[in-house]
Amino acid sequence: MILLWAVIIGLLAGSIRAWVGGRPLISPDLRLIWLVPVALVPQVLAFYIPTIASIWADNIVATGLVVSQMLLLVFVWFNRRQPGFWLLSLGLALNLLVIILNGGLMPISPETVTKLLPNAAPNTWELGSRLGRSKDIVLPVVETRLWLLSDRFLLTLPNRVAFSLGDVFVATSTIWFLWAMGGPKRYSSPMLNFLCLLRQN
Repeated sequence: MILLWAVIIGLLAGSIRAWVGGRPLISPDLRLIWLVPVALVPQVLAFYIPTIASIWADNIVATGLVVSQMLLLVFVWFNRRQPGFWLLSLGLALNLLVIILNGGLMPISPETVTKLLPNAAPNTWELGSRLGRSKDIVLPVVETRLWLLSDRFLLTLPNRVAFSLGDVFVATSTIWFLWAMGGPKRYSSPMLNFLCLLRQN
């Protein structure tokens, strides 16, 4: 949900920037773009397709989540010169780190779960177990490694969703990248960028 809003805001901001400047949106030259859908397949299967999610064991889900994050990091590395991608790599790396240190799932505290699901029945979730069919595992703060990087933040509007510091960086970098698509095109070479600026002045 956080990423979806980031995409909407980024596209809107980039489109307005391009419109004000009287230019089209830049089509980014991304390398290994096919890695993105491949990386998202495990997450889509585990979290969004009920028939598959219901039969996958938690260890398979955890493995798929880690592999997914790693593939996304590979994609970001090969496109690290793109606007905002250094921040994107930081966000993905922080999420991957806390996920690996806590058994392959993103930790979330009982206190956050209570706020996230205020009307849930007491037997809906339990400590040490995966929260429904989500990517989260419910762990007490004292048992969570790198708790500061866990899903400890809560967004209540338009829907209740928990998110991590890494998610904040990922969302911010997404907005940054899409905003840059509405700006003037820049050459990849620093020297050519410099010459282009001289010509404009």
